[in-house]
Order: sequence, then structure tokens, then C-alpha cells
Amino acid sequence: MMEEIKNDYISENKKDINDGSINKQRVKSGSDIIKKIIMSGLIIAVILIYIFIPAVKNSLNRIFTMFTSGDFTEVRDFIKSYGGYAAAVSFMLMLLQSVAAPLPAFVITFANANLFGWWQGAILSWSSAMAGAAMCFYISRILGRDAAERFTSKAGLEQIDTFFEKYGRNTILICRLLPFISFDYVSYAAGLTSMSFWSFFIATGIGQLPATLVYSYVGSFLTGGAKLLMTGLLIMFSLCALIAMIKTMYMNKNKKQGSK
Repeated sequence: MMEEIKNDYISENKKDINDGSINKQRVKSGSDIIKKIIMSGLIIAVILIYIFIPAVKNSLNRIFTMFTSGDFTEVRDFIKSYGGYAAAVSFMLMLLQSVAAPLPAFVITFANANLFGWWQGAILSWSSAMAGAAMCFYISRILGRDAAERFTSKAGLEQIDTFFEKYGRNTILICRLLPFISFDYVSYAAGLTSMSFWSFFIATGIGQLPATLVYSYVGSFLTGGAKLLMTGLLIMFSLCALIAMIKTMYMNKNKKQGSK
């Protein structure tokens, strides 16, 4: 009799645990759906505003043209024209650049350093780039790969996928140190993995800092003279080469350790 009661008690507990797990899955699934609806709604709202409000459309078209020109002086003058709101405008431009991944971020970093000083500009560029990285991460985490590919490209994401397959979580730090890999592509790709947000965010902050400091230091030189421009570019390329060399040495060291 006691054995039957014990078995019934165990069975009921197992059922409660299973029911609890199912309920948690349902809550998580419902939460994910709500997040997708909110994120999709925000993106659709932005698209509709762009289509139906001419002033917004013209301003964004001007910004996209300004970015694609690669002329940092045009970006600098645009930010400067907002006076006391210049830093806030720069922050928003970096967010826009992050979501629309093909746009170059370094022109904003150059402009910030030129306007606010190299270390003040570096802080502004780094913090706004971190916010942009978080946005990219959550867009792909919530909306999935199809949405991420629309903001980037299928080939670009696949390239980053190969890094994640080879280096796992170290991919964030490695790719952030490589000047020829889009930071934004890495952020979108990371959102498609099982990596936690804080692991991604910390690695991004550490990995993004060297490039931000380099670009900011170069940007502080760009005041119009061809000599200063060339000096700045030489410094930038030298540091990029140094970073690439350190990265190669790090990968070779890991490869040797893995083969032992």
C-alpha cells in the first residue's frame, strides 16, 4: 500500500514538472512572438514614415548619399550644423549606419574626432557603435536569419558563419580586430548564435576599442592638408597591419596548441 502511494506521488511530481516545463515553453514562445511583432512593427513604421513623409525621405536620402561618398568633411559639416545637438545627431547617425550595414562607420568616427577632439570623439564613436551593435544583435536574434540577410547580405553572413564554426566565441574578439570585416555583419551573425547578449556585448566592447582609437586618432589629423592626410593614413594602415599580424600569431598559436 505504501509503495503504491509512493509511486503515485512520484508520478504526480513528474507530471507537475513536465507540465511546468510545457508552460515555460509556452510562455517563452508567446514572449518571442510578442517581441517579433513589436520589432516588425517598428521596422514597418520606419519604412512607412520614409515612404510617406517627404521631408524624412529627403533627409535620409541625403544622409545615404553623404555616407556612400566617403567624404568625412561632408559628414563633419552635417553634424556640426546641428550645433548643441551635434553629439546626439552623431549618435543617431551611428545607429543608422549600424542597421544599414553596408554604410561605412569610419567616416563618422573621423568626423567625431575632428569636431570634438580625438579622445572625446573616440568615446562618442565607441559608445554609439556599441549601441548600434546591440541593435543589430537583437534584430537578428528576434527576427531571424531572413531579416538579418535583408539588412546585410547572404554571402557576408556566411563568411562570418565560417569564423564562428572555427573559433566559436573568440570570433567576436578576432573579427573586431580585423579592419576589413564589417563590425555590423559580425553583430548580426552573433545574434543568430546561442551566444548570450552580455558575452557578445563585452567581447564587442573590448574588440571594438582598438579600431575606434585608431580611426579617431587619424581623424584628428584630417584638417585639410595633404601631408597630414597622408600621415594619418600611413598611421592607420601601419596599425591595421600590426593588428592583422598579432591576429595571425594568435591563430597560429591556438592551432599549434590544438594539434598537441
